[in-house]
Amino acid sequence: MSFFKRLKESVSKTTGSVTQKFKTGLSKTSASLAGAMDTVFMRSKIDEEMYEELEDVLISADVGVNTTLEIVERLQKEVKERRIKEPAELQPLMSEILADILKGDGDGSSSEMNIQEGELTVVLMVGVNGVGKTTTIGKLAHHYKQQGKKVLLAAGDTFRAGAIEQLQVWGERVEVDVIRHQAGSDPAAVIFDGIQAAKARGGDVLLCDTAGRLQNKVNLMQELAKVHRVIQREIPGAPHETLLVLDATTGQNALQQAKIFNDATGLSGIVLTKMDGTAKGGIAIAIRRELATPVKWIGLGEKMDDLQPFAADQFVHALFANVIEKEEAMH
Repeated sequence: MSFFKRLKESVSKTTGSVTQKFKTGLSKTSASLAGAMDTVFMRSKIDEEMYEELEDVLISADVGVNTTLEIVERLQKEVKERRIKEPAELQPLMSEILADILKGDGDGSSSEMNIQEGELTVVLMVGVNGVGKTTTIGKLAHHYKQQGKKVLLAAGDTFRAGAIEQLQVWGERVEVDVIRHQAGSDPAAVIFDGIQAAKARGGDVLLCDTAGRLQNKVNLMQELAKVHRVIQREIPGAPHETLLVLDATTGQNALQQAKIFNDATGLSGIVLTKMDGTAKGGIAIAIRRELATPVKWIGLGEKMDDLQPFAADQFVHALFANVIEKEEAMH
């Protein structure tokens, strides 16, 4: 059974609307990355030149140099072991390698959220300003509210008055309570009050916003460390998730941000926003590989439900959708 067939079966188990969201949201990346790969694999033979062209395609799609070299090396190894002679046979193999990487190559990490059933789940949201962090928090609140959970928001980005107002607007839109203090107050105190309020009101999920200024890294890191300590003191084992929000359109710059935040707080997952706005969706592959941190959510559009739980099979299927359709038409 070909990998594309298995992929299709895996994806068809989920609802069609999710599959369509991934296909539509990743159409730019699919056209550039899978389209360019298609051209490479139309060559008459598998040789060094073909591999070099493939490297160029992956690097220009933001897969990153290290990850690209690793992918091409794995491809060469598989070609030898499986005695593949035709470049046309490499597309399914390529998608299989990408799916493995996105799933973490069996490293035990999962893109599932660590939700504490019957107890309060604390989710700490981090990321620089301008990546869509507040919007992401609003959409996550909507997602969990749709699941029947009681959600609260804590406006811990006290550095910018605008951030508090913005979160308040989202709270009203999604109809969830927002715990807030004045601008300039201690973020750890806001998060502390958020936890107390969530406990008192029987909350299921507390989403905590934090400041995202990277210009003064030392202050930011100390602030995050303090927030972390307060959360752990109030709820042992929390935060249950520390999610970094990244703007996919910023490419390799996003990877640098991820490394800084990972050092500061230890990330449990990544949210990639604005994936529908970039042809360079390879950044999802680079982040997964270089940080060994799973992508847990992916932003595929502006609408409230366009923030979707990340699924490697859905992602790869959407990436190679045109190739899969072509293959099916031929059989």
